[in-house]
Amino acid sequence: MKNARKLLSLLLVFVLTVALCGTAFAAQDKDIVILHTNDVHGEYAKNTGYAGLAAYKAEMEAENYVTLVDAGDFSQGAAMAILSKGENLISIMNKVGYDIVVPGNHEFDYGIEQAFKNLEALDATVISCNFVDLAKNAPVYEAYTVVEYGDTKVAYVGISTPETYTKSTPTYFMNAAGEYIYSFSEGDGFYATIQAAVDAADAEADYVVAVGHLGIDEGSSPWTSREVIANTTGIDVFIDGHSHSKVEGEKVANRDGREVVLAQTGDKLNNIGKVTIATNGSISAELVSGYETKDETVSAFIAGIEAEFKQYTSQVVARSESKLVAKNDDGSWAVRGGETNLGDLIADAYRVVMEADIGIMNGGGIRADVPAGEVTIDDILAVMTFGNMATVVEATGQQIVDCLEMGASAYPGLSGGFTHVSGLTYTIDATVASSVVKDDKGNFASVGGERRVRDVMVGGQPIDLEKTYTVACHSYWLTSYGDGMTMFQGARLVDEKHELYVDNVMLVMYIQDHLNGVIGQEYANAQGRIKILTTQFEDVTVANWFEPHVRNVVERGIMNGKSEDIFAPLDSLTRGQLVTMLYRMEGEPAVEGKVSELFGDCVDGAYYDAAVIWASQNGIVEGLGEGVFAPNAPLSRQQMATFIYRYAVYKGAGEIAEPELVYADAGTVADWAAAGVAYCYAEEIMRGVTATEFNPGGTATRAMGAKVLDILSTPAA
Repeated sequence: MKNARKLLSLLLVFVLTVALCGTAFAAQDKDIVILHTNDVHGEYAKNTGYAGLAAYKAEMEAENYVTLVDAGDFSQGAAMAILSKGENLISIMNKVGYDIVVPGNHEFDYGIEQAFKNLEALDATVISCNFVDLAKNAPVYEAYTVVEYGDTKVAYVGISTPETYTKSTPTYFMNAAGEYIYSFSEGDGFYATIQAAVDAADAEADYVVAVGHLGIDEGSSPWTSREVIANTTGIDVFIDGHSHSKVEGEKVANRDGREVVLAQTGDKLNNIGKVTIATNGSISAELVSGYETKDETVSAFIAGIEAEFKQYTSQVVARSESKLVAKNDDGSWAVRGGETNLGDLIADAYRVVMEADIGIMNGGGIRADVPAGEVTIDDILAVMTFGNMATVVEATGQQIVDCLEMGASAYPGLSGGFTHVSGLTYTIDATVASSVVKDDKGNFASVGGERRVRDVMVGGQPIDLEKTYTVACHSYWLTSYGDGMTMFQGARLVDEKHELYVDNVMLVMYIQDHLNGVIGQEYANAQGRIKILTTQFEDVTVANWFEPHVRNVVERGIMNGKSEDIFAPLDSLTRGQLVTMLYRMEGEPAVEGKVSELFGDCVDGAYYDAAVIWASQNGIVEGLGEGVFAPNAPLSRQQMATFIYRYAVYKGAGEIAEPELVYADAGTVADWAAAGVAYCYAEEIMRGVTATEFNPGGTATRAMGAKVLDILSTPAA
């Protein structure tokens, strides 16, 4: 079909070239607009909302062919979805008028029978080429569907992530004997299965659009959308989901080097995806945001459903004195890459309510922030959306450390398996590459090399690998082995505490019964239970503001630790040290002479020897008196600012004749330091120790030096 399309395009060019009058023939008389959504997660009304999507769809239909598709994870998330096991969301989607969907991993969170029921209730066509019923050796749904737009045909091929096993519940895809009865073609045949479906679709259509719930996160490799494109041919457009990423028409080369348009909208209807196949055959993609018009019919339909559950979910169950964090300010998942106060709270709830030695919680199960102030049932359901059952098992120390190792395996990438803890502390040494070995379904198999998790302490004592501990979590991890946590297989259930409470009910119990309804200042911040090292230094972790600066200047060879394991960030920065670091930034140019001849208190052959000569000869430093440099003296903040300013002048910056100081303590800045302080403020190299005070006589620390030198050595954008 595509060869025929190319021939037709050539004929069309010929006709347009030679025709003197009349209308040229066109096989496609209107643009084809493919509207797409992904990872809505039950957020039916926020942002554009389904009513806005319906209105935009109607607007596009006035002048274009329009198809509306969803790339998965639509039926699970917000309270209205949870309380109806997704059925309310299906009803709304039918009202909006979806045409094609691919199931996401979270469509299965209510159990596979409910997933099938929901998908059957959709008026849309459900497609997935690689979700296979092993008994029938055939896809559960159609591999692709073809839509005709005038004389043009577009085939839509569905692709589901094999991560569905571990990012839903593995046991849902098994029989009673624990044998998998469904497959996502996750083995060596993954790309071949997709290629076969694309080839079949290509034979029937002019264009092939893949609709995949795969994502672009590195942790999803080798099943990402980019990898599928790179290992196949024949796809023209890839509409993606799963990673909650904003991808606006990225061009990705396929196996033959041909560019494929990749698009993903983010999540929760923040954007509407729009792919256009124009009448001239060109393909473009964009994200539509801020669309405010609402479809009145859909709005009224949603309002009717809302009225049934709002009275219940609006009930206040607690008060929080601080914001409880699931996401970073930029919208990325904080709980999937580090400890947060909300992760601590939930892990504590498991340990305390379930009366266990240890409480654990997966970052992927924490779905929303909780604002400071009144906390409603709606807030709790938004945080713990899955309705998993709290349970307790007896696990060995070895099983526990394997769990922590699996949870840390993706770092610094984000992972739903990142493990929040209570009653336990541990360190992740991210300078050690993960050696976790997984099976073809992404489940934990073993640790094949050095472990990155260490210093595991239970109740303040080193964990005993042979000892048995009681561990509280949800059934998703402890009995269904979600997120690949198969190390818990064989752990004995504590029967009287097995599936005792729904997880969100348990969280409310902890807040009301053990915190007296108030989430207080003990949860104002993360409590330091998880230490993450990204350098070789024991005293520099991701919780420190200076961590990225230390990492950068050490990698660039500008600063060293005080020893192999210690950076000493709070120690004083000396005059000799800063001069040496500036000298290293300049590539350590050759110098002549002896430092002892310049300054009698400097030692020839010392680490600062050439640096002090270079800095003195270039006007960057002066002595503290005749023949005195004081290389080992602590550096004051105004001295550091002055060194930096003189270095900038050496590099070509203009001198400041009349410096203006903005700090309340400007009167305490020495005359000789005023230009340096003003320069560092203006260039955002150094600012005050508070918003109003520079503290010129205060000691400059090694952490401060790392930040300043990182800024100076970072190339301008």
